[in-house]
Amino acid sequence: MQYQANDQRYQSMEYRRCGNSGLKLPAISLGLWHNFGHIDPQENAAAILRMAFNHGITHFDLANNYGPPPGSAEENFGKIFKANFIPYRDELVISSKAGWGMWPGPYGDWGSKKYLVASLDQSLKRMGLDYMDIFYHHRPDPNTPLEETLATLDGMVRQGKVLYIGISSYKPEEAARAFRILKQMGTPCLIHQPKYSMFERWVEDGLLDVLEENGVGCIAFSPLAQGILTNKYLHGIPADSRANSHRGNGAIEEVQLTEEKIGKARQLNVLAEQRGQNLAQMALAWILKDKRITSVLIGASRPEQVLDSIRCLDNYSFTEEELAKINSILK
Repeated sequence: MQYQANDQRYQSMEYRRCGNSGLKLPAISLGLWHNFGHIDPQENAAAILRMAFNHGITHFDLANNYGPPPGSAEENFGKIFKANFIPYRDELVISSKAGWGMWPGPYGDWGSKKYLVASLDQSLKRMGLDYMDIFYHHRPDPNTPLEETLATLDGMVRQGKVLYIGISSYKPEEAARAFRILKQMGTPCLIHQPKYSMFERWVEDGLLDVLEENGVGCIAFSPLAQGILTNKYLHGIPADSRANSHRGNGAIEEVQLTEEKIGKARQLNVLAEQRGQNLAQMALAWILKDKRITSVLIGASRPEQVLDSIRCLDNYSFTEEELAKINSILK
């Protein structure tokens, strides 16, 4: 039976303007980093995507290396898109990235024009798309001139293959230089995607200020510290956890689940309950309280997790006392 999107899908979602651009993104976006590879059940993946769109999540975020194996998340998304979302293409913002290793030899990684052009073409083909809404350079390349990487992205926009360009994991000074170069080329950077959570706060040391000064949006990935900022590990590592699965591709490793971090998560959970939220909802709300944040990227292994995350929008204001308590716990 043909999928029909929920008629009320735009009623419960908040949309934020992305920097100084004309584009708005949902405050909650769906990332396909995990749970969409060939090793994952595809009906579940499709159900997650349908649940997200049914509740106003219009932005799906991928990368060429998502899986496992690399490329499989894009392939599977392409099949699900074809079966469900073709009538809604103009309501969707679909992004991908290139910058990590994808194939053997000197042209399958980093940020050369050779690699990026091939990567975009492969991603479009895997997903069955005519164009990408947002295409990112996934990480800085220390060996390729930044001008070459950015001129390649600029050229993709001019060719009509990409609508907007972004960067990911660039430090403040690297980002500022990239923004200057792109502005001179006439294709401004739309968005920066950094890792940001209560446990990973480096963006507060200059990056958010640089983004605000340059009118660039910000979308945070790993806002739940790969599950530590949920109720999942409050009582130890469950048997079905990604920490036990050895999936690779950025899945959390058991060594990251220190007793110190779990102890902090337990303290934060007490505060979340006092706010009428679960820990994950408070962790997402804590990021979204900053108006410089355009969106947070959630992952989901079940459709219900999407709904749970969206409920963070019910309350993302914090008292000074709550913020002080959070900072004291995180010290």
